[in-house]
This record gives sequence, structure tokens and C-alpha cells, in this order.
Amino acid sequence: MKKTISLLSVCLLLTCTAFAGSTREDLQARVDAAKVVLDQIMAADDASIPMNILEQATCVAVVPGMKKGAFVVGMQYGQGVVTCRTGHGWSAPVFIRMAGGSFGFQAGGQSTDLVLVAVNDRGFQDLLKSKFKIGGDAAASAGPVGRNTQAATDWKMSAELLTYSRSKGLFAGIDLDGTSVSQNSEDTQLYFGQAHDFESVLKGNVDVPQGAIPFVRGVAQYFVKAKHRK
Repeated sequence: MKKTISLLSVCLLLTCTAFAGSTREDLQARVDAAKVVLDQIMAADDASIPMNILEQATCVAVVPGMKKGAFVVGMQYGQGVVTCRTGHGWSAPVFIRMAGGSFGFQAGGQSTDLVLVAVNDRGFQDLLKSKFKIGGDAAASAGPVGRNTQAATDWKMSAELLTYSRSKGLFAGIDLDGTSVSQNSEDTQLYFGQAHDFESVLKGNVDVPQGAIPFVRGVAQYFVKAKHRK
């Protein structure tokens, strides 16, 4: 009986989170949280994203507090923002959803801050799709860490997306294979005050909203600096 209640509680929590409507304040808080996550990850010099990955990145997605709960059946759900490199800086952010499930003998719950880095044009094109599946439609690998520019380079051959996480919970890590990534057009429209397609925003054709400037500047601080380092 207790097991059933635990499972139902997890299902209810993730389902309610997935379908709850956002307010403009919620979206601004999500953008602000994304900047905090990126700042904290990059502050760990010996365990941050390597410079040779930063300089090649085409897009960055940050999902603060991705939820994962499990009792025999695992589920995960999160919402975040994406910005992409353009010919004149980094784009305004758009909003995404991530959702997936897993099966196995597991129990517990987890909240994970997640960063996805697109490292080539294929990764950029993935993020323009209305929906894609990691490990299926898009090749993803756990990204190497450390400031050393000679970090592992195997990802260059096949990966479109590199994943980084900071876990806070009962799970030791996070497995994104089978997780779907989809555009959150409703939240994007609400944040901008009008409808914009993802391609237009991520290619830099839409001005960065005032509230998103700190996040976009933060990305530029790390990724543009790496691009032009000597």
C-alpha cells in the first residue's frame, strides 16, 4: 500500500508540474535561475566545461532543477531556456521542455540542474525541431569536465549535444537517453509578449528582452571569451 502511495505521489507531482500554466513571473524566475546555474557550474574551474568545448559551442540549454522521481517506474521532467550563437552575439532565449521515463528497480527522487551544449550545426538544428529524442534523434554524450583544453575529444566524432548536470538528491547521476526535448511555444510567446518561432529567435532576429539580458551576457562571458582566447 505504501509503495502504491509513493508511486502515485511521484506521478501526481510530475504530472502537475508538467501541465501547470506559467506566469510571466515564473518565466523570469526560470531565466534568472538558469544564469545562477551556469555561473555556479563555471565557477568550479577544475570541474567546469572545458575551454575547447566552450569555443565550439553553437547553443546552450540550461534546465534548472530538472525533476526525477522513481518507484519501479522512473519519470523525469524539466523546463529550461536555450540561447544560440549568432553572427552578432548570442540570441534571446527560448523555452523548452524535457520529459522522459525509465523502468527498473529504483526508488527515490532527484532534482538536477542540467546544461546541454550543442557543439556543431547538427546540435543547433536539433534544437530548432519542435521535438526530438536524446539518444535517438540526437546523439548525446556526457561532456568532459575541466579547464584543460586537451580534454577528451572522442565527442567530436559523433556527439551533437554534450550533457552536464549538478545533482541534488538520491540519484548519483542522470541518464538522458530516451528523454524528449520539445519547444515550449506557449511560454516563449508569453515571455516575449507575442508569437515568435524558435528559428527566428535563435538565429538572432529577435531582440533580447530586458529581463534576459543578464543571462545572455553571462553566456557570452564564458563562451565568447573562449572563442577569442589566445
